[in-house]
Formats: sequence, structure tokens, C-alpha cells
Amino acid sequence: MIRNHENGNGGEVIPDNEYQSREDRAAGRPVRQRIDEVTGKRQWRAAVTDPGETKAKRASFEVTFLADVQPVPTTAEALPGMRPVELDGLTAEPRVGGQGEFKYQTYVFRATGFKAAASAAGKPSRSAGAASATGDSKAA
Repeated sequence: MIRNHENGNGGEVIPDNEYQSREDRAAGRPVRQRIDEVTGKRQWRAAVTDPGETKAKRASFEVTFLADVQPVPTTAEALPGMRPVELDGLTAEPRVGGQGEFKYQTYVFRATGFKAAASAAGKPSRSAGAASATGDSKAA
């Protein structure tokens, strides 16, 4: 399920912008959106929640979308600020997180867009009755 992002934009996919220093902002330099080095496509990001995850620390994560135009979820909200989604072209790249002796395995998730979330019957969900159907958001 895609969820509201910390900046309160309603769970939408937002541009993944490069860091802009205080000096850059003061000089009026424009904000630049990140470009993927491998594909050359623009990077977008969204906060996603996996309701099937048993560990709270891993239930919410960020997905980076690689697309020329902003991906838009194809489903309606199931709950305020949450909508079921299925990610298209999903990859999971393992990484080491943490520092020192407190290291752990984490993942970087990338996708190319959204598919219509399927209901139990395999048809795209069009009603609130199919709100519990969520795509397998972490399958690689």
C-alpha cells in the first residue's frame, strides 16, 4: 500500500531531488531531479507499506521509481491516505545498513511504475470492497 509521505503530499509519487546546500538555495540555483546513471531515466520516490510484514521496522520503506514521467497509482484510496498498489518492474538490491557492530541487511527497492492492484478474483479492483487486496510489494 502506498501511504502518505512525511511531507503530507497525500501519498503521491514525488521527484527524488538532489541535495541542495544552503549556499545553492541562497544563490537561487534551481533544484535538480536525480537521474539514474544506468537507465538515464528520472528518479521519483514514494513511501510504501507492506501490511503482510510481521516486523514493524520493515513494514514501511521507500521505493525509487525510474521513469521519464511521474508514475501515478491506478487505484483509489482504501483508507484515508492509503491505497493498494502493485509495483511494475520491481527490483530489490541488498545493502548493508547500520554502523560498527550494529550492521544489518537492508534493501533498495526500485520499480518502473504501477500495475492495477488485483482483487482475489484476479480482476483490477474498482470498489472499496476490494480494498484488502494488495500486490506483493516486495517480490523480487
